[in-house]
Amino acid sequence: MPQDAGKEAIQAKGWLYAHKWLLLRRISQLGILLLFLTGSWFGFWIVKGNLASSLTLDFLPLTDPYILLQAMISGVTPETAAFVGAAIVLLFYALVGGRVYCSWVCPVNMVTDAAAWLRRKLRIRGSTHTSRNTRYWILALTLVLPVITGGIVWELVNPVSILFRGIVFSMGLAWLLILAIFLFDLLIARDGWCGHYCPVGAFYSLLSNHAMLRVSAAKREACDDCMDCFNVCPEPQVIKPALKGAAKGASPIIMANQCTNCGRCIDVCAVDVFQFNNRYSNLSQSGLQPAKDYSKHTV
Repeated sequence: MPQDAGKEAIQAKGWLYAHKWLLLRRISQLGILLLFLTGSWFGFWIVKGNLASSLTLDFLPLTDPYILLQAMISGVTPETAAFVGAAIVLLFYALVGGRVYCSWVCPVNMVTDAAAWLRRKLRIRGSTHTSRNTRYWILALTLVLPVITGGIVWELVNPVSILFRGIVFSMGLAWLLILAIFLFDLLIARDGWCGHYCPVGAFYSLLSNHAMLRVSAAKREACDDCMDCFNVCPEPQVIKPALKGAAKGASPIIMANQCTNCGRCIDVCAVDVFQFNNRYSNLSQSGLQPAKDYSKHTV
């Protein structure tokens, strides 16, 4: 049953190993927040700024390229450091996969993951059938509005920025927006916000088309069809082409750019079907074809 996803993995591998990548993601997400908080808490600034633009140890600039793009469209002329910071971020996510931002950095992911977990426990099955391409239309809108308004309109309602500011300074009314996302994912749509509407995730997915780091169903012949990977994956449509494509000669590498590289499919698989790998690991030696990305046609 969906609410028991990962139970067999815990029995086979132990609780810690069956949650390894989940725990590492939480350490990453909370650790990044802590880096920003050390200044106000301890008077020692490791990272100054926020997730949109920061300076680490007064040396390393990092800039969210999505925010930078909106700023430029609105008519702002950024400083050189902003371009350098954006180039560093773009290169990093182009190599490891853009949606790594969603699962390893974004604080809202902890909220939506909690909603997904509770949804499984309460056996809530109903969901809307909005196309996952909706997020790309919203992304396009966030890039049109700066032209019309002359401002970065998206930042006024961006849950990522609002939650970050709330954690660092004070939540205030920000709790209402975060609560709304939690309840939406819990009661209305499975993985609704991140999987269907968030333009941030849509933007970063575009950086994943040629990323090196990939999840691979390397031992797909061992799959016992327990469906645990589908039940916990925030983008379950990306799994099937790699997991069930052996008969068509498809590679076990998950090539879809919507994959967040969260590693939950690795955690919950009792027979260790999945592992992290690189995009070329199975192609150069076996002559297999990449698993086609059918996720863009999935609703």
